[in-house]
Amino acid sequence: MYIGIDVSKDRLDVHIRPTGEAFSVTRDETGLGELVTRLGVVGPALIVLEATGGFETIVATTLAAEGLPLAVINPRQIRAFAQACGQLAKTDALDAAIIALRGSRAATATRRS
Repeated sequence: MYIGIDVSKDRLDVHIRPTGEAFSVTRDETGLGELVTRLGVVGPALIVLEATGGFETIVATTLAAEGLPLAVINPRQIRAFAQACGQLAKTDALDAAIIALRGSRAATATRRS
């Protein structure tokens, strides 16, 4: 399972690949607790989120403290990847899905090396 998280000031949009499950939580203590619980059950191979002006810091810190596999990537790389995939529309939910896809592709490329 690969998880993509689109981080904004008040909310986290989450996409689970390959199931397609999507949900959102608030970017506060309550929401982060729910996120950790839900992702702990899923057992992800990798959780990927964009670096978004510091809003990602508390999310990354929380997930790392729980021992969950995590990568924080440059948003320009995600945008370029989305465009290369033909994904021109931009919403938080679509961004979370493309971030999850990027995580799965990166993991596959790494395993082949």
